[in-house]
Amino acid sequence: MKFFKASPSVRLFLLVVGSVIWGGIALTGFHVVHWLLYVPAVFLVFAAVTGFCPGMMITRWLMRENIAD
Repeated sequence: MKFFKASPSVRLFLLVVGSVIWGGIALTGFHVVHWLLYVPAVFLVFAAVTGFCPGMMITRWLMRENIAD
């Protein structure tokens, strides 16, 4: 499996979705939100910053899509 590097538009999308989740966590209260909600929030921001998205790699592998370099 080739290494997947997210395009700038995908990275922006991941950052926006992660920011919305973090905003919801902040508005609800950090002490009130269940710990499981932090998992996608952290991974989405990580994927946006680094461009490395394991979820995208797994999805493309399962759908048998070729990843162009």
